[in-house]
Amino acid sequence: MKINTKPLFDPKLFLAKIGNGRSLADYQKNQNVFSQGDVADAVFYIQKGRVKLSVVSPQGKEAVIAILGVDNPFFGEACLAAQSIRMATATAISECSIMRIKKAPMIRVLHDEPAFSELFLHHLLFRNIRIEEDLVDQLFNSSEKRLARVLLLLANVGKEGTPELVIPRMSQETLAEIIGTTRSRVSFFMNRFRKLGFIHYNNGELQVHRSLLNVVLHD
Repeated sequence: MKINTKPLFDPKLFLAKIGNGRSLADYQKNQNVFSQGDVADAVFYIQKGRVKLSVVSPQGKEAVIAILGVDNPFFGEACLAAQSIRMATATAISECSIMRIKKAPMIRVLHDEPAFSELFLHHLLFRNIRIEEDLVDQLFNSSEKRLARVLLLLANVGKEGTPELVIPRMSQETLAEIIGTTRSRVSFFMNRFRKLGFIHYNNGELQVHRSLLNVVLHD
């Protein structure tokens, strides 16, 4: 009887090694991974760092639609659904290492490897839930609550087994674009959070405390 000697497929190993349509690149802070209007022909996977997805309207107004990191690492996946042109710009907001997977190899591994398909499906479900939560937040919560929620998400506060994190300081302009308000409002709320002890700055980095949840939970 012929024994199948094919090794078990490891999705994490696949996403860590270059080859077969996969390439790895490092990006500096504020460097674009791709731009709105570029050809969409690959999926990207964040190994290290954070990436901002933003959209610019025909009138020149910019909106940040997502901040991604290693906990939500895939982006650019719309090319798998016949999107030929990038609808957003992806920009590194810290030093990043990002794997680029060409469209054809990505489709092939999704078809051939159930373990990878399960990992990718988990990502899509998580992203869909996050989009729904963001929409509810935008529709019903004040800008102060939206800012508190964004800071807590960036710091992974509340995730099981994850300590309170120090995160790189993000510009107030970027935070304003994420929550849909003005920079002056963000500055006002950040100063309030600092005075109340919910956040503090340390050598250019931001420490977010779990006590900031009080802002989100307070009616």
